[in-house]
Amino acid sequence: MFISVDGIDGAGKSTQMDLLEAWLGARGYEVVRFRDPGATQLGEAVREILLHREEIPIAMRSEMLLYMAARAQLVDEQIRPALESGKTVLCDRFLLANVVYQGCAGGLDVEAIWQVGQIATGGLKPDVTIVFDLDTAIALHRVGTGQDRLEKRGFEYFEKVRQGFLDQVTRASNHTIVVDASPSPEVVHECVVEYLNLECDDLSPLWG
Repeated sequence: MFISVDGIDGAGKSTQMDLLEAWLGARGYEVVRFRDPGATQLGEAVREILLHREEIPIAMRSEMLLYMAARAQLVDEQIRPALESGKTVLCDRFLLANVVYQGCAGGLDVEAIWQVGQIATGGLKPDVTIVFDLDTAIALHRVGTGQDRLEKRGFEYFEKVRQGFLDQVTRASNHTIVVDASPSPEVVHECVVEYLNLECDDLSPLWG
């Protein structure tokens, strides 16, 4: 089982991944958790350049391709081997984020990004994509100070990011859910668990 977790910055994605990882582990699943970009030597180096090396100018198309390179390495080095060994993969962002951040919000051609993504991932898609949705103003308030390169792009950019997730999520995988991230973390988690338990009957073969 391959689950991707995504959404606008500040929506509580990391907290929900912690809760979901614990929930899956308590049910006997061997969970491995990755972040995209990251989780490989190449991915972590690319992540540092993309998010924190602001002295290096990066054009939007270059930005998109750097994410793709990191993702290709992540799939080949980590995700595919984990899935082939029967583990449940929980990934912090995947191809959908590229489409939204550099396409919907960044102005690149969305269809072209999906196509490049097919090459970068070797056609691998998550079984389930969970997007946490939150009002943009609230999300940016939660992010606060200490922002990375992307988080500094401002309200208008992130309004497009939020709408991009809503518009494109159904293309990310066969099973997708958009969860309102405004309630307490516990309530949000229960929504995720209910979806996985009750609304994905045809996922049962994937649970092992």
